[in-house]
Amino acid sequence: MAIIEVRGLRKAYGGKPAVDGVDFSVEEGEIFGILGPNGAGKTTTVECVEGLRIPDAGTVRVAGLDPVGDHLEVTQLLGAQLQESELQAKLTVREALELYSAFYPKPVDWRPLAGRLGLEEKLSTRFAKLSGGQKQRLFIALSLIGGPRVVVLDELTTGLDPRARRDTWRLIEEIRDSGVTVLLVTHFMEEAQRLCDRIAVIDRGKVAALDTPSGLIARSTASTVISFTPSEPLGDEELAALPKAASVGTQGGRIVINGTDETVNAVITLLARHRVTAHQLRVTEATLDDAFLDLTENDIDTTATAGQPDEAAAQPEERV
Repeated sequence: MAIIEVRGLRKAYGGKPAVDGVDFSVEEGEIFGILGPNGAGKTTTVECVEGLRIPDAGTVRVAGLDPVGDHLEVTQLLGAQLQESELQAKLTVREALELYSAFYPKPVDWRPLAGRLGLEEKLSTRFAKLSGGQKQRLFIALSLIGGPRVVVLDELTTGLDPRARRDTWRLIEEIRDSGVTVLLVTHFMEEAQRLCDRIAVIDRGKVAALDTPSGLIARSTASTVISFTPSEPLGDEELAALPKAASVGTQGGRIVINGTDETVNAVITLLARHRVTAHQLRVTEATLDDAFLDLTENDIDTTATAGQPDEAAAQPEERV
C-alpha cells in the first residue's frame, strides 16, 4: 500500500510556479527516487511532504495524515535529512543523539544505531571536527532516532568522495532492508540507478516520467551505443539506413551509432558484407544519464532558478 500520496501538488514563489501539478505515490518498503535539474521543484516537493511548506493547491498524505494539519503525528512517523543541515559546532555526537532522543516519546536506542552507522568511536567528537561523511552519518542517525516508518533524504551524498558515497549507499540499502520506506532526492544518476525501486523525474515543476530505472532507460532514444574504428570506410547512406539507428556520427575516426539490439545485428551484417574489420568494437547499454537527458528540458535556466527557495535552502514557512 502507498504510504505517501501526492496529488495535484502546486506551490509558487512570487507568482512563479516551482511545483505545478505533481502526482506520485510511494509504496511502503521501497526506495523512491526524485530526480530533476536544479530548480525543477524537487526540494519544494519533499518539503511539502515533510510539512515544512504549505502547498498552494493539491493534497499530500503520509500514512493518511496531512503533513501540515496533522504535523505532530507526522513528525512521529517521518524522519528527514534536509538538503542543508548544521548543528552547533561544539555539540558532540553523543550530545546530539541524546538531544534528539528527547524529542520523541519512544525513541530507538541510539547506542546500537550509532554502532550501525560507524559513529561509536566519534561519540565524544564535536560536530565541527567531523568529516563530511561522518556528518552525513550523524544526520542519518538523527533522522532515524524516532523510529520512523518513512525517511526523507535530500541530496544526501552531495560533497562526499566516491568511497564515502558508496558507503552511504550501503547504509541506505540497510535502512530499507530494516523496513523503513526511503524517499531519496538526488541528482546523481548512478546513485538513483543503483538504489531506487522507482523514480519520478521532475522537470519544470511537473513529473516528466515515473518508472523503474530500467523502465526509464528503455525509453531512451539511445538504448544501445555501438562504436568502432572501421578498417575501411563505410558508406554514409548505408550507416544512416541501419534499422532503429537514432543517430550516426564520427568521433576521431570512430563511428558512433545510437540504436538498439536490432541495430547491433545490422552493423555486424554490414561489416561482414563489406569484409570490414571493426577495431576496438564497443557495445554499451544506455544509462539513466541518457534517459534523464531525453526526459528533461535542456534549456532550463539554472541561474534564474538558483535563488528560488526550492534549491536554495530557504527558511521554512510558518505552519498554521
